[in-house]
Amino acid sequence: MSYLEYNLKTVPTGFKKVLALNWPIIFLLIIISSIGFAMLYSVSGGVIERWAQPQMQRFFVGMIILFIVAMVPSWFWRNISFITYILGVSLLFSVELFGVKGMGAQRWLDFGFFRLQPSELMKITLVLVLAAYYDWLPQKRTSQPIWVTIPLIMIALPAFLVLRQPDLGTTLLLIIGGGAVMFLAGVHWAYFITIISSGLSLGFAVFQSRGSTWQLLKDYQYNRIDTFLDPSRDPLGTGYHITQAKIALGSGGWTGRGFMQGTQSRLNFLPEKHTDFIFTTISEEFGFVGSITLLTLYLAVLFFCTLSGLSNKDRFASLLTLGIGSTFFLFFAINMAMVMGLVPVVGVPLPLVSYGGSAMLVLLLGFGLMQSAHVHRPQSK
Repeated sequence: MSYLEYNLKTVPTGFKKVLALNWPIIFLLIIISSIGFAMLYSVSGGVIERWAQPQMQRFFVGMIILFIVAMVPSWFWRNISFITYILGVSLLFSVELFGVKGMGAQRWLDFGFFRLQPSELMKITLVLVLAAYYDWLPQKRTSQPIWVTIPLIMIALPAFLVLRQPDLGTTLLLIIGGGAVMFLAGVHWAYFITIISSGLSLGFAVFQSRGSTWQLLKDYQYNRIDTFLDPSRDPLGTGYHITQAKIALGSGGWTGRGFMQGTQSRLNFLPEKHTDFIFTTISEEFGFVGSITLLTLYLAVLFFCTLSGLSNKDRFASLLTLGIGSTFFLFFAINMAMVMGLVPVVGVPLPLVSYGGSAMLVLLLGFGLMQSAHVHRPQSK
């Protein structure tokens, strides 16, 4: 036995696990969150106690959760995955009965000392239970209709409950994120083509029914579609958010106006400047360079998640890692597309940058599960 092998065997198991963490992802999460702290300080006008300080405190708690979850073997999370799914669905039902309303939606449960948004927790719980399901299911049965129906029901139930809140953005994340896990598990592509074709056909029928006796949507819903396609038709009404966001995006130029010099946010032209539309503040203050830097950091996190997932020989751990990576991608991709007017405004936060407790804590919990899968992956002999 060599000196190095001897010393590695004498290292405590807990310390070995810490060394085995995917540290590049942890450092990237810290960098991205630090950008978020700085931007929240900026949009608050230099008042750290307003948004930046609470966000720092949540990040600290979230990192503790990440490390604790990472130290627990991944088989434990696989074994309790169905329990967590039942708990998540139960919390969504509780929102229906006891939820707290805010900004026209009923999405939160108030526990006195903190508010929980169960739909955020469901994003990770759904990935966890689907990864466990496909780890249990023999691969030859993956594309058989009866075994495809079960995960579709598991996705549809929480999606329906979240849509009733209403929260279209999270509903889309649940559906697409769940579908991504099914695709990664090897479900035949014909199912996805069928679903996409059905969606396109439904969209065509919606537009064709306008003004007819069998009109599928209300008039105000068609007006929202019109405003998305052309925000200038109602710049002070339903098109206000995206109009102001585009002004902020364009005014930053290549290098931006400078830190805390964004006029759109400081003069309160920009709506939801500390939550869903914080990316526009980054673009205004740091320009194209700042925006592409943040996007590069996000893509780097996605790269290391993908690398870890593809190299993991455990099917559950691999699907869990790739599923969390897919969910993370959907977060920042939909948010950025939303504020640029490429997709409708659906209320999806920018991960680790937008202000919000539930979203940050749940996302770091998800990365804790990913780290657990990475630390406890089967080792090559």
